Amino acid sequence: MRIVAPEQVRDSLDFPSLVPHLREGFRSGATVPVRHHHTIPKSEEPDATLLLMPAWQEGGDVGVKVVTVTPGNGQRSLPAVMGVYLFLDGVSGAPRAIIDGPMLTLRRTAAVSALASEYLSRPDAETLLMVGAGALAPHLIEAHAAVRPIRRVLIWNHRTERAQALAQELSGGALAVSAAPNLQTAVGEADIISCATLSQTPLVQGAWLQPGQHLDLVGGFTPLMREADDEAVRRAQVFVDTREGAIKEAGDIVEPIAHGILTPDTIVADLLELSRRDDPLPRDAETITFFKSVGSALSDLSAAQLLVERL
Repeated sequence: MRIVAPEQVRDSLDFPSLVPHLREGFRSGATVPVRHHHTIPKSEEPDATLLLMPAWQEGGDVGVKVVTVTPGNGQRSLPAVMGVYLFLDGVSGAPRAIIDGPMLTLRRTAAVSALASEYLSRPDAETLLMVGAGALAPHLIEAHAAVRPIRRVLIWNHRTERAQALAQELSGGALAVSAAPNLQTAVGEADIISCATLSQTPLVQGAWLQPGQHLDLVGGFTPLMREADDEAVRRAQVFVDTREGAIKEAGDIVEPIAHGILTPDTIVADLLELSRRDDPLPRDAETITFFKSVGSALSDLSAAQLLVERL
């Protein structure tokens, strides 16, 4: 059995390869039970979460990710997300690989956003706003730039020094990267707005959005987490990675449904449906698109398959 370190995961899963591989994974499909979601109470910090995410293909591979999300790890200088991915032989059930869970999650999550952007953002999108400066942010920036002609990146974070540090880390390459001191102003300048935070209150206001923008919401993974307000939902065409997961787990979908702003039927499509279309999705240049990702074990399995093949 192979143990795959974070560096091997990152080096093996480049976005120009991973994004089309995920497209094929969504087209092919898999059995994906709704993930097990358990709250671990914490007395002096936000509660932690234990996630169990299995998926398998009939006659094919099997995988399960075991992840903890501990928001209080920020004060320990540790990542909020930790875990492992167990990749199993579909015939015998024998373990084939134990893969670093956080890096696999970072790469596949960013690749899912890039895949959605290929369908939903304008092909000429040049300016990306990254809301949040955590571990996922540089991967999202890299992934979006792999599928769109991004030239300029703005980074906003509730702690300005974090945004400045990430901008400095990413400077010197092909992208012009800078910290954005004001979120509303930055939203108005962006073609694509990608959010990866643990916020429980909306950050991006729908009133700020401009015609033709694409809003990519990645961070919220419970019904109590929000990165955009109801007005953003009202003004946009709404898409999700998986319908079943989004309408049960994503606050950016669950709350607008509860408020009567959205219904499950008015979600235009999920990634399974988008990837199986024979023709391009009709898109008016003025349309605002809203994509909410909560994470799917199908994308974990697909990414793990590509990784194991390459190793």
